[in-house]
Amino acid sequence: MAIIFLSPKVEYTCLDNSSNDTDICPCSSPEYDKSIFTNTIIMEWDLICDRKWLTSFTQTLFQLGTLSGSVIFGMASDRFGRKKPLLAAVVIQVSMGIIAAYVPDFWTFTFIRFLVGMSVGGTMVTGFVIVMEFVGTKYRDIISALYQVPFNLGHMLLPVFGYYIRDFQQFQFAISVPVIILLLYFFILPETARWLIAVKRTDEAIVILERVAKVNNRPTENIRRDVEMYQESLEKSQLKKGNILDLFRTPNLRKNIAAMSFNWLTCSYCFYGVSQYVGQLSGNVFINVAASASVTLLGTFASIPLMKILGRKTILIVFNFICALCLLILSVIPEGVGSVICASIGVVASFIVFVVVYLYCTELFPTVVRNAAIGFSSMMARVGSMLAPFVIELRDVAIWMPPVAFAIFPLVAACITFVLPETKGCELMTTIEEGEQFGKKSSSDKKG
Repeated sequence: MAIIFLSPKVEYTCLDNSSNDTDICPCSSPEYDKSIFTNTIIMEWDLICDRKWLTSFTQTLFQLGTLSGSVIFGMASDRFGRKKPLLAAVVIQVSMGIIAAYVPDFWTFTFIRFLVGMSVGGTMVTGFVIVMEFVGTKYRDIISALYQVPFNLGHMLLPVFGYYIRDFQQFQFAISVPVIILLLYFFILPETARWLIAVKRTDEAIVILERVAKVNNRPTENIRRDVEMYQESLEKSQLKKGNILDLFRTPNLRKNIAAMSFNWLTCSYCFYGVSQYVGQLSGNVFINVAASASVTLLGTFASIPLMKILGRKTILIVFNFICALCLLILSVIPEGVGSVICASIGVVASFIVFVVVYLYCTELFPTVVRNAAIGFSSMMARVGSMLAPFVIELRDVAIWMPPVAFAIFPLVAACITFVLPETKGCELMTTIEEGEQFGKKSSSDKKG
């Protein structure tokens, strides 16, 4: 979201034009309006006229970095444990974030931001896995929603940083320095017991579980016996691990992954796109972004009771429709308070979908291909967020075009979701065969 304040909307006067019109192209001698921002990446490297597309390109490369990081660090966390890849991602995030504030040219800045994106992908994916592997089944849906709260708080803090720091280099430095606190993970972060058990490092897993039990005032005497029995049961029922191709071999799983991954692409496309679009709307950019971020936080909290009351499928259909409706209204109403409200509702609706698809995807696919399904869906989400910056550029063609372009996807996603089975209250599946049968029978026959 930092791109909102690294490259905010900026007016300029073209000094080499006799009529002195503003925003004229081509323009070799622009004079920028510095009444709001003293320096941005647009001012620093003249990203106007035929170079204007580079503003979107730098954000698209950041999201490509996030996609790459999700895949690379995801695979590394399965191979080397959860702790080491997370620590590597944190070091990259701290160092590259600070370096980005001091690089002299656009292409170096964009490459460094690509590396920051990779580290963000690593911390998000690995962090989520660590949290889920330490949390019991009872609280998994609540914690998967609450996991998004720090993201919302960071989003809300950005306009505060942007308001007090109007130079993009100082802003980049200021948002990167607090990440240093994550270096404490070197000393306080344990490896997850689940991964240690999976790779047969049982003694290390027992030490961690005994420490957790002591912190939670739970008995420790049966931990070793329980872990060894669990290890034996795993070895007896060793399942053949699936891969991404297995998601497309059979018709039911193929239909489910197609519909699910399109939902991931849509909510990421709308959330990141419309959040950045809010920064382009008329009015105070700081208030607009703060309002959009604040309602997103409310959406995260609202998703918890919604997941308890409604089915996953119902939530996706309803909130995709709400998102599409708000964006279509946004395309026809004049800019002002109403447009910010419509955009904010669109953002919060897409974020509620974002929260729910994490859980829905976990429940919809069997154990042997669950990671592959989440990994593929996450990749599609990044594709959506890579497309979004260029859609915002359609504003130069016609003001109504970006909202309409953003509205089409959730409208289609809501219709596609009707083909998915409901998973609320169903036990998690284990084998490909169970996944292929799931949803084909009547609800009374459904088994996990």
